[in-house]
Amino acid sequence: MTRLAQTAGLTDVQREILTTVREFVDKEIIPVATELEHRDEYPQAIVDGLKELGLFGLMIPEEYGGLGESLLTYALCVEEIARGWMSVSGIINTHFIVAYMLKQHGTQEQKDHFLPRMATGEVRGAFSMSEPALGSDVSAITSKAVKDGEDYVLNGQKMWLTNGGSSTLVAVLVRSDEGHPEGTAPHKSMTTFLVEKEPGFGEVRPGLTIPGKIDKMGYKGVDTTELIMDGLRIPANRVLGGQTGRGFYQMMDGVEVGRVNVAARGCGVAQRAFELGVSYAQQRHTFGKPIAQHQAIQFKLAEMATKVEAAHAMMVNAARKKDSGERNDLEAGMAKYLASEYCKEVVEDAFRIHGGYGFSKEYEIERLYREAPMLLIGEGTAEIQKMIIGRRLLEEYRFQG
Repeated sequence: MTRLAQTAGLTDVQREILTTVREFVDKEIIPVATELEHRDEYPQAIVDGLKELGLFGLMIPEEYGGLGESLLTYALCVEEIARGWMSVSGIINTHFIVAYMLKQHGTQEQKDHFLPRMATGEVRGAFSMSEPALGSDVSAITSKAVKDGEDYVLNGQKMWLTNGGSSTLVAVLVRSDEGHPEGTAPHKSMTTFLVEKEPGFGEVRPGLTIPGKIDKMGYKGVDTTELIMDGLRIPANRVLGGQTGRGFYQMMDGVEVGRVNVAARGCGVAQRAFELGVSYAQQRHTFGKPIAQHQAIQFKLAEMATKVEAAHAMMVNAARKKDSGERNDLEAGMAKYLASEYCKEVVEDAFRIHGGYGFSKEYEIERLYREAPMLLIGEGTAEIQKMIIGRRLLEEYRFQG
């Protein structure tokens, strides 16, 4: 294990899990990540390996066949996986958000039906909030569900669906005005539907189309897609929790888990960038000595390492807060904001240390340089995080005048 980003107070089981994951990353992910990323190839062999390790059931309760581990354990595993290749951590992130939402908000029938197969990876989860005409303004969702007999009919277009092609279960947030009179606050007229589908692209069930992958600057390998609903018929028993109008709260609860995940990804990518930078600095010679012996490079390494350590500590704090059952939107927002910003800075410093070679696709840092920006916008932009943080601080420090 590295000197940086250690976590105090872990159990023997947690340490064993993390050691196993790190060994898997070093052996099965890092050696092939850059090649697969350049080909934008889905890492099926890696995903199969994660299934064998039981990681798709990491946070799913033991009664449903999972390992029943904490959000902290999950976040630390994500950190290790992102250190190898961030796209792989994205594959399991959306899966776990859906599993978490089912565990926290699903009916007993929904838990019994989905969670055991999600624990094995047989059912793969994805979730969908965003739409083409909106970004962070979830209240502006226009996709709609209309009651028709015992079913609901869904219409609309969703955007930025991670695992859109490979998933078999999508949690979709839409408007549902039934039972919510005109003038009801937008967030009180939204419902999450559990949509089952076949993996792949094109029409994956009647009324549901997954177009081809969106071509991205980075974050390749994982399939990011649109989702088009045109007369998609869903039975009422696939409303998450069995009651309409609760979708916004359910999704926000899941997004808090997702923000801890994004913070963990930022920590993992930053760790890898530091490893690459400190290693290259000791191999590259200028003016008769390794560049690591030049004060300017030592200052840069010192700043990078401090940022890695600080982001990790904040991510761990946010995960532990959620595990305690306390509200953690403040801590999750801070962790996501700091870790993603620091990740971008650490990656850029490692890129600078590599000099001209950092611009070459032969070097791993080039891939990290394209991956880091996604973390600045995933699960809410930095600006959204600062709005959340600011509002929560005003709640906590309300002026008593």
